[in-house]
Amino acid sequence: MLFNSYTFILAFLPITLGLFFFLGRYAGRRVAISWLVAASLFFYGWWNPAYLGLIIASIFFNYAIGTLLGDERRALSTRQRIFALAVSANLGVLGYYKYANFFLENLNAALGTGYAHAEIILPLGISFFTFTQIAFLVDAYRGEVREYNFLHYALFVTYFPHLIAGPVLHHREMMPQFGRPSIFRFDSLNFAAGLSYFVLGLFKKVVIADSLAGLGAPIFAAAAKGQQLMHLDAWGGALSYTFQLYFDFSGYSDMAIGLALMMGVRLPLNFNSPYKAVNIIEFWRRWHMTLSRFLRDYLYIALGGNKKGPLRRYANLLITMLLGGLWHGAGWTFIIWGALHGCYLIVNHGWHAVRRSLGHDLASSSRLGRLSGNLLTFLAVVVGWVYFRANDVDTAHRILASMLALPQLQLSPFYSAVVQQSALGAWVAVTGVSVSAEAILLAVLSVAVSITFLAPNTQQIMGRFYLAPRGAEESAVLIDNGIWSPNLCWAGLIGLAAVWALLGLTQISEFLYFQF
Repeated sequence: MLFNSYTFILAFLPITLGLFFFLGRYAGRRVAISWLVAASLFFYGWWNPAYLGLIIASIFFNYAIGTLLGDERRALSTRQRIFALAVSANLGVLGYYKYANFFLENLNAALGTGYAHAEIILPLGISFFTFTQIAFLVDAYRGEVREYNFLHYALFVTYFPHLIAGPVLHHREMMPQFGRPSIFRFDSLNFAAGLSYFVLGLFKKVVIADSLAGLGAPIFAAAAKGQQLMHLDAWGGALSYTFQLYFDFSGYSDMAIGLALMMGVRLPLNFNSPYKAVNIIEFWRRWHMTLSRFLRDYLYIALGGNKKGPLRRYANLLITMLLGGLWHGAGWTFIIWGALHGCYLIVNHGWHAVRRSLGHDLASSSRLGRLSGNLLTFLAVVVGWVYFRANDVDTAHRILASMLALPQLQLSPFYSAVVQQSALGAWVAVTGVSVSAEAILLAVLSVAVSITFLAPNTQQIMGRFYLAPRGAEESAVLIDNGIWSPNLCWAGLIGLAAVWALLGLTQISEFLYFQF
């Protein structure tokens, strides 16, 4: 089931919330939590009921192992063996569903063998609920888990706002919230703020991201077929995808925060205007923040972090980003994307080391310096996204070669037709005004750039109505009072955005991060 569907918005959501608050008031908290777990499993099973057994078995297995690991009366050697077997089992299941065919393809190519591929359908959200539970096991082994309430754990894993595409939640932030009496009582202010958050995310996805998809996908499809691309074609496709991915995933994260806020539950931030970053280190503090946190806390630091000298630190950065790329998908394009970002981070940290040795103050820089850093970082990210989106390495290289070719300020006939048939192109055609495809493409990308770089992000709009989970790093993000308030003016604006988005649901598209 998709957030951007009539089934979810008009049926699942009102029924789930209505019964949750009713049961919380009249039947007790345990019954209400049980209902929310059941509703979340129904939400997950809507896509493919066959995989309900997988996530339920994963919950029981990891909860049982977590309780064993949390019992410090057991011998350390026994706990170590249990921990190693449990993490291996989780990674084994993830590896089978996500990487088995990739492994066989490369084995066949390397050895000239012909092992048959299995018909494996990737379960939705398997990377998210696997990583979430591995973090729980690690913390249980370290003796850092403070709560073992099974219902709270089951809801922590299955909670429908985050289940399919994140954010990657942490038990320490979420499980205590499910025991707070306030979440079981309907709060009109929480509901209004959550609904506004949800609508803003829905608008990002349906109106902006899906419109940009029609300009990016044809370029990658043409490159995959070996079609020659013009310089402007390649840049148009790469930039369209760059902004599509941003509005798609940040829109999903906003919707998840809004859905939880309707129930008085706080989810962590996952985006904080990442394209405004002035270097790649800052980019990863702003993009997919919960995944960055997981990779740092449970992989980079586990490898030694920066405690064993600069060379080891750079190696750890590269390994972490390579595995982060592989987490996103089983393909060489994802591995190259991860390697690129690993190299970006190495260069960035190395440059900072040089500046510190020269006595520079890294906390201060000129306006020109920040602008240059922002532009360079953005261009580096765009190059990475070309590999991230391409079906294979050759496709990515064709697009990048066209992007680096001599500038030509015109589109090819095929891409001109694509642009003219876009939403803005169709609107221009209705007006009867003659406008070139190049001007239409420039206008679309200019709007995306303006919203991304100049407009406030969702948490800045919502201001004090966004609350990070207690103890989360995001609580340190300085957010002013914002511009949203529960009044008739904002009700009208949010209502207009909701109508616009709902009218655009005639062609429902999945969120891009569903595939991960």
